[in-house]
Parts: sequence; C-alpha cells; structure tokens
Amino acid sequence: MAVSKTTRQPIVLTIAGFDPSGGAGVLADIKTFAAFGCYGLAVVTSVTFQNTRHVLGAFNQSEENVHQQLAPLFDDFEISAIKTGMLPNPEVIREVARMIRAHPVPIVIVDPVLKSTSGYDLVDDHAVETLVGELFPLASLVTPNVAEARRITGTDVRDQGQIEQVAEIILRTGPRAVLITGGDADSGAAADLLLDAEGATVFSADRVISNHTHGTGCTLSSAVACSLARGRSLREAIPAAKDYIAQAIISAPGAGHGKGPLNHFPPGFHHDW
Repeated sequence: MAVSKTTRQPIVLTIAGFDPSGGAGVLADIKTFAAFGCYGLAVVTSVTFQNTRHVLGAFNQSEENVHQQLAPLFDDFEISAIKTGMLPNPEVIREVARMIRAHPVPIVIVDPVLKSTSGYDLVDDHAVETLVGELFPLASLVTPNVAEARRITGTDVRDQGQIEQVAEIILRTGPRAVLITGGDADSGAAADLLLDAEGATVFSADRVISNHTHGTGCTLSSAVACSLARGRSLREAIPAAKDYIAQAIISAPGAGHGKGPLNHFPPGFHHDW
C-alpha cells in the first residue's frame, strides 16, 4: 500500500481574466505556478473572446461574482502570494482591494493589464484611476510595461531617464516596489527597471526575437510572485523570472497564426529549491 507523503507547496492565487487560447490570463498564470513548484488558485474577472490574432470582446464578471469566488478561497487556504492581472472595471478593482485588505497576504503583485498584445483596450481610464488609488497602495510590486506606465502616469517615456522618472511617480502612489518591463520594446536588450527603497536597478538580458510572445507580461509577474513565495529576494526573483521567460519563448510550441503562446514548461528550465 502506498503512503501519501505531503509536501508543502507555496499557494499562489491569480485574480485575472480568462484567455481561451491559453497564452495569457489565468491559464498562463496557473501553468507558470506549476513550473515553479507552487500550487495555483484562480479567480476569473473576465471571460475574453480571443485567439493569437486578436481579441474580439469580453464578458466581465460582476464584483459579486468575484467576491463569491474569492471568499471560499480565503476561508480555506493559506495563501502565500497573490498576483492580479486584468481587472476590468472600478467595481471589481474595489472588491479585490477590499478582500485583500480583509485577508492580508504577504506578497501582492499587481500586473496592470490595460491592453492585449494585439492592441485591444481591456480597461477604461476610470478603471485605471481606481487601480492606482485602491490597489497600488496594497502592492508589494507593480509590473507595468512602458506603454502601461505611460498611460498610468500620463507621462511620455522615451529614454532611460524618463523611465526612472515614471517609476518614481508610480512608486509615490503607494506600492513597495515598481518594475517597468521593457521586453515588449522593438529593439535593444530586454531591460527592466526596478525601483524600490533600495534605489534603482536595471536587469538586462539578450532579447529573444520571436513572434511567440503572447502573455509574456502575465507570465513574468507570475514567475516573480512564485519566486518571492519561495523565499527569494526581489533582486533574485526578477532575473530568475527573466531567464524563465527567455527559455519559454525559445521553446514556444509554435501554436496559432498570430502572436503565439509561450512554452510554460521549457525543457531547459529548472528551479533550485
């Protein structure tokens, strides 16, 4: 007779949209959690209608539906980290923030998903204002890309100095740290800027040229959440996440006819815990 031997895994919760193509949103998050040896929970904020080519629309969940998904999870699980993605409207954002305040979790990563890879606007300006006012102050880390940072702050971003200025603006809204990601730029190295109480640090890596980059932002923030839940520091977690993303792009399955998904279980990736 086999005897069960329980191994304690960090429990990580994603609160994000559902992408039926599997490249982004909660499906990408759950796959990333598994790759990093974490147990994943998921709350769906919006059901999107999309493939690798484009987003056709979305059916957003009500704040009550989101509450009904979240409440039993907080009641049953010891959650090590939360990662938020697409939060489509002010009502959902306020409910997520209220639940996090009522059930504090040590690690909260806010990925401000504002637009799809194909260019579809996922939230309006009122939702952006609510996200900044309600959820950023609860965040351990906020992970906008350059375009999202520009929209959040209303500030143009053209060079490294302006990226640091924008990061400072976002940091003043309340999160403990800001990571402005540069992986979606058209050229140059894939450079991300971290700003926190210790100062600014740039994490740079060779850019992988590929059309299979759907969901890289979701996956990066999820990978950082898992590494933090595993006990790594922020400055250890970010390069580990970037390495994972690079390997996931290199070994992408080649699915779809647009911006294809990553391989969330790349053969060259291994965690060291």
